[in-house]
Amino acid sequence: MGNDIVLTSGVRANLLQLQRTSDLITSTQTRLATGKRVNTALDNPVNFFTAAGLQNRASDLGNLLDSMSSAFNTIQAANNGITSITKLVQSAQALVSQAQQTSDTNVRQSLSVQFDAILGQIGQLAADSGFNGINLLDNNTSADLTVTLNENGTSTVTIAAVDFSATGDLAINNSLNNWGGTADIAAASGELTAALTTLRSQAQAFGSNLSTVQIRQEFTKAMINTLQTGADGLTLADPNEEGANLLALQTRQQLSTTALSLASQASQAVLRLFQ
Repeated sequence: MGNDIVLTSGVRANLLQLQRTSDLITSTQTRLATGKRVNTALDNPVNFFTAAGLQNRASDLGNLLDSMSSAFNTIQAANNGITSITKLVQSAQALVSQAQQTSDTNVRQSLSVQFDAILGQIGQLAADSGFNGINLLDNNTSADLTVTLNENGTSTVTIAAVDFSATGDLAINNSLNNWGGTADIAAASGELTAALTTLRSQAQAFGSNLSTVQIRQEFTKAMINTLQTGADGLTLADPNEEGANLLALQTRQQLSTTALSLASQASQAVLRLFQ
């Protein structure tokens, strides 16, 4: 003979209901603790994997956002450099203007020394305009900057590095013959005018690149928010609803326990017949 314990149908029904209620309470407590109604694929496979896909894309875009932020700062640093170099070139123009207004060779020589010192400062400023190891004003040490704008790499923008040392792309030579001749001063004036045109053109190009990267940053931030909101909508639990569910389940559990006790008493009545 077997050792199985035979329960009455009433006791078994109430016991099963109590077990189901206990399981539901555990699930509800988990949702309240995690804040999610879908914690594993077993809870809801479609929502779980869809939300995971959205979160993965949001994470990929987040990594791109960091890269775009670094690129934005690199371009901004170069743009700041151009602004300051422009001021130095304008200072050099002032020296040229003073030299053109005097015929005193000693004064001209003094002004030419100051001019050459400014050219040295232009080179130093260009060399100091980098960010995080990338300098768009010194292509002797840095390559062009390519910014990836989407997660599959099909959208990019490339910012070409330049050489904005005085003798590089700006093509400003040191003073000739200590500016002893009028032609030497006029040559410097022409080079400075051309350099200003180059600076302004490059500033416009950097400004356009800054705008493009900034717009993509804003778009990417909005897209990340949309993806995360979508994922949350598929998985997050309503704490108010789950709290109400827990209270209802606890009440049901108490009622089931009482019902189980009543069903057991019916069996005990049979036992008393033999006493």
